[in-house]
Amino acid sequence: MDEAPKTRHSLLLRLRDSEDTQAWREFVAIYEPLVYRLARRKGWQHADALELTQDVLFAVSKSISRWSADPRRGSFRGWLYRVTRNLMVNLVIKQRRHPPGVGSTDFQRLLAEQVDPASQESAVFDWEYRRRLFRWAAEQVQSEFRPATWDAFWRTCVEGQSV
Repeated sequence: MDEAPKTRHSLLLRLRDSEDTQAWREFVAIYEPLVYRLARRKGWQHADALELTQDVLFAVSKSISRWSADPRRGSFRGWLYRVTRNLMVNLVIKQRRHPPGVGSTDFQRLLAEQVDPASQESAVFDWEYRRRLFRWAAEQVQSEFRPATWDAFWRTCVEGQSV
C-alpha cells in the first residue's frame, strides 16, 4: 500500500453538522492520536501535546464548513497538517511570551526543525494516519468475528507471527 488512504469526504461533510456526534466521535478517534503523537515526536511534553491536540480539533470544528475538496489546494490531511503546524508555532510563540516558571524546552530548536509539508515529517504524519485508521477500522469489525478467528488474524497479519 504505497498511497495513504484518503480521508472520506462523507465524513468531512458530516462534520459540518456540529450535532452529528457519531461523525465527530469517528473523526476524533482517527485524528486525535495522530496530532498528539506528532507533537510528542517533536519533543513536546504530554500537557503541551494535549493542549495542541485540543486546539487543532477546535480549529477544525470552527473551519470545517469552509474547507472544500479542491485538488489544487491539496488534501484534507495536508490541510490538517498545516493547521497543526501553524498551531504548534502559535503555542511556541505564546509560551515564549509567557515562559514557564520552572524548566523549559528549547522551542527555538523545535521551530528550526519545522520543515516543509513534503518532508519526512509529513510522511510520518501520513504513516501515523494510516496506522490509526487501520486500528480504528479493525475496532469497527472485530465484533463480527469469533475471538479465536480474530486472534489468529491479528497474530499473523498484524504482528507478523508465523502460522
